[in-house]
Amino acid sequence: NRKVAKVDRREFIKLVGAGGVGTGAGVMLAEANKDPVEHLIPYMVPPEEFSPGVVTWYNSVCGMCSSGCGISVRTREGRPKKIEGNPLHPVNQGRLCALGQAGLQTLYNPDRLTGAMLLHGERGNGTFLQMTWDECLEVAAERIGTARDSGGNVYVLSEGVNGHLAELLALFTGGLGNGQLLYHDFDHPHSLYAANNRLFGEDRMPYYDIGNSDYLLSFGADFLNHWLSPVHHSLGFGRSRGRHGARGKFVQIEPKMSISGAAADEWVPATPGTEGFLALGIAHHLVAEGAYEGEDAEAWRAALADHTPANAAERTGVPEETIVQLADELSHANHGLVIGGGSAAAGSNGVDTVVAITALNHLIGNIGEAGGIIFNGNPVSGGSAIDNRASYQQMEGLVENARQGNIDVLIVNNTDPVFTMPQAAEFREAMASIPFIISLSTFMDDTTALADVVLPSHTYLESWGDDMPEPGVGFSIGAVSQPVVSPLYDTRATGDIVIELGNRLGMGEAIPWASMENCIKDGWRRIYESVPTEEGETADFDSFWNDVLVSGVWGENVRRDDAVTINADAVSAIDVADPEYAGDIGEFPFILHPYVTTALYDGRGANLPWMQELPDPMTSIVYGSWVEINPVTAADMGISDGDILRVTSTQGTIEAPAVLFPAIMPEVVAMPIGQGHEEFGRYASKRGVNPIQILAPSVDADSGGLATGATRGSIAVTGRRAEPVKIGGEARQLGRGIVQTTGGGDAGHSAKLNSIPIAVESA
Repeated sequence: NRKVAKVDRREFIKLVGAGGVGTGAGVMLAEANKDPVEHLIPYMVPPEEFSPGVVTWYNSVCGMCSSGCGISVRTREGRPKKIEGNPLHPVNQGRLCALGQAGLQTLYNPDRLTGAMLLHGERGNGTFLQMTWDECLEVAAERIGTARDSGGNVYVLSEGVNGHLAELLALFTGGLGNGQLLYHDFDHPHSLYAANNRLFGEDRMPYYDIGNSDYLLSFGADFLNHWLSPVHHSLGFGRSRGRHGARGKFVQIEPKMSISGAAADEWVPATPGTEGFLALGIAHHLVAEGAYEGEDAEAWRAALADHTPANAAERTGVPEETIVQLADELSHANHGLVIGGGSAAAGSNGVDTVVAITALNHLIGNIGEAGGIIFNGNPVSGGSAIDNRASYQQMEGLVENARQGNIDVLIVNNTDPVFTMPQAAEFREAMASIPFIISLSTFMDDTTALADVVLPSHTYLESWGDDMPEPGVGFSIGAVSQPVVSPLYDTRATGDIVIELGNRLGMGEAIPWASMENCIKDGWRRIYESVPTEEGETADFDSFWNDVLVSGVWGENVRRDDAVTINADAVSAIDVADPEYAGDIGEFPFILHPYVTTALYDGRGANLPWMQELPDPMTSIVYGSWVEINPVTAADMGISDGDILRVTSTQGTIEAPAVLFPAIMPEVVAMPIGQGHEEFGRYASKRGVNPIQILAPSVDADSGGLATGATRGSIAVTGRRAEPVKIGGEARQLGRGIVQTTGGGDAGHSAKLNSIPIAVESA
């Protein structure tokens, strides 16, 4: 349907509600007052179109992660004051996560790059000279052109993007002769994509209809925190808890309790890397008990013959009766849903594991059904990063090409592989072998610090763009990202930089647009023209375009009508390989569990003071890094809260204070990702440690993705202490007898409370 909800600005203000000025304004003012070099520049003569004291709302798209939430930005006198969720956008429906709320701190961050720069002296010395854009673009275009004309290789390495910017980058790279386009994001779910392709033959991510489920079984997918589309999944989870007046049940399986696990009705700890065997044990019980009676039931019986609940219990550490209980509950649910990812997909057998988990949805008959897995239609625009997503193996290929002298120019767009790849990859070292590096980053990060020329990008609040979110909402939607403020500094939009470089390289025929705004508008004109006109409809493109900008979103509320079936070959071959770990268990007895945090995400939020000050929901810690260890394990090793531990893998050593965390398996050691930047502004640089750096370069052979859960480690007490900064209470009883022991008389014994291994003190 071409029509867009028509909401005039007065009604829109009523709909969203007028909020007060965010606390960030006060934080920024205080910071500016402390530093005499920083100044807030007032409008001595405000632009004519601004009315003092009058609030204006702009709808756009959040650029803080890949979920594609719609935002409404409150501005006064042309300055953004607050970001909220766009209530008209089906992904987030007016809600927004903490990282999205902190988007203003990317705009007003005092550490933003403010103009084009050229390296002065040796690469990596941190000295850049501010130059004009024309000078820097000329240098960049000349080096790219020389490489192209001589048959050299130019690599474009970008953060994941979609929509028309993805199409533009593809056109630009295609005009470079031997150009290569790769998208690199640490948290991209390579195993999930590969599993869906193997099982269903689908290249795109399906929609997981949590909101209409009444029984949710999650293997490692921390969907309330960062998995795929956390704001949308949180909304769905809330609906599932009160759907039709009945409370849906939620069970989480993982080695360390996540935010989603804390919200579960039951939390089941399982040994990392064995989650797939648990799924096959559940599948065996479903088929053996006749809960599945499909045409391929015999094929399933044959494939699952060796995966009895008893065998699964032996391999996973989950009791057989629990496995049978989960299978029975799943089979009796009206709208059961099984999801997998996160820690369950982080092993060397990640794709096998996710295939086994996802296949349970076929056995309970929820494919294409409400409350189940729904396959999305084609995106509103064909531009997507799917075909160019760089797995860890492909990134290793880039590194090897750099070492061999096969990369003449590297263009990096807002991605930081020096930080998000293990030290074993030697990406930093490989950059030294690349003759010329161009960075389009908004901030000076660890990768940009090694560039030769810096062409700084606008923030997403200053740029034109669009987004076709994936996994989306089950039908095709798109949204336009429009500037909500004039550029604060001498920066340019990523698309405008690419267009200008293309013009200087003679790509005017392939890239005919004068600006990214023209590119976006032209693309949406094609979208408008591709939709059949309804009888009596007379609206022209300009009206359509204005409606999209006002509403902030457009979509076709049409579900796919083709049935998606499971591949027969996938059924007969279903199995899970044994997990493999880097490091001998004798020398490295623990499995390392690095995890993405609510505030810092994969490290991109570390330069935002709001995010540094946001308490970790599970530990209440702010700032810094820490090591989570089971209290029973800690007691055996003489470790107390605040003891600085040395964590060692086959790849190196890092140090951080211990945090005794009861909801973690005794053989697992967990660390949050996000800190440990060498370069990322005053709020992030030299703060904490980066656990990614000591991960082994293990991969899932089926997806090529980095197996972040396949590294073993050891821990040792250094004899030093540093209490983590917490805002919460005390996790121990301190002799107050709050928790009473039952059974057994040994002090400090381990017990299980709601399936959580926890150390309980004697009263």
